[in-house]
Amino acid sequence: MAKNRAICTNNKVDYITIRKAMISGARTIDELVELVGVCRECEGCKSELNAILSSVCGCMNVSLEAVVNAVKNGADTVEKVGEVTGAGRGINEETGEECGKCKGLIQNIIDIGR
Repeated sequence: MAKNRAICTNNKVDYITIRKAMISGARTIDELVELVGVCRECEGCKSELNAILSSVCGCMNVSLEAVVNAVKNGADTVEKVGEVTGAGRGINEETGEECGKCKGLIQNIIDIGR
C-alpha cells in the first residue's frame, strides 16, 4: 500500500489527490493535468505518473489493464474483480486488516468500463 507523498513537486500534488482523480475517472496524464493540476515537467511527474496510472492495487500488484480485462470478461462487482485479479485483498501491515483502498477505483472502472 502506497503512503501519501508529493508526486508533482512543482504544483504540490500528492499521491492521494491523484488516486482520488482516478476514482473520479482520470486515466491519462492530460486528464490529471485538467483535474488536479500536475505539471508534467517535474521529476515526480516524469518518473511516477505513468506507473500510478497503470496500477489499481499496489498491495497485490494489480494493474489497471488486469482490472479492465476482468470487467470486460464479466466481473461486474468489486468482489468478482477481486476474485479474478486479487485486487482489494491486500492486508494492511499496521492493522492486519484488509486494505481495500483500491475498491473505489475498481468500482469506477466497473461503472465506466475503462
